[in-house]
Amino acid sequence: MASRAAQQWGTFARIWYLLDATKQPPGRIASMVSPILQGKHKPIYHPLSDLGDHVVIINTRHIAFSGDKWNTKLYHHHTGYPKGFSSTKARVVHERDPTKIIHKAVYGMLPKNLLRRTMMQRLHLFPDAQIPRDIQENIVEQLTPPRVVPRRLDQYTQEEIDNFPKLWFPEDDPDLR
Repeated sequence: MASRAAQQWGTFARIWYLLDATKQPPGRIASMVSPILQGKHKPIYHPLSDLGDHVVIINTRHIAFSGDKWNTKLYHHHTGYPKGFSSTKARVVHERDPTKIIHKAVYGMLPKNLLRRTMMQRLHLFPDAQIPRDIQENIVEQLTPPRVVPRRLDQYTQEEIDNFPKLWFPEDDPDLR
């Protein structure tokens, strides 16, 4: 018979999750991923213990901002030297490194303590859908994206278009003339 500690270890071992970031806002991704990295979804969670799981995020190149945030949202940086402050638009940050915006969003949502770096080591970001084989073998579960992405009009079949409810205008009705 296995000891109680061994049973708990098997029950609460680290799980690898997969999330597709295509057309998803970075803030919603971060608010969904940070509790998993912290281990808050487990019943044995404690703030001082390191219980989080691994999260693999693919297609970070295809994230979406609402409105004109690609040109108006600024990411700030300071070198530490006098006059070393600089701001960079989200568009430029994303062109340089497609994983950086998600990384910064998740990093900002994690608790500001000594465990933050080890939690971030369990976050694996990939700009495209290609995942290394050693990571792909570990993935157990897929997370549902936080935002439902509507289909484009050319992705609907003709039958779905014909069955879609039509708008009724009184001037188009021949019985009312």
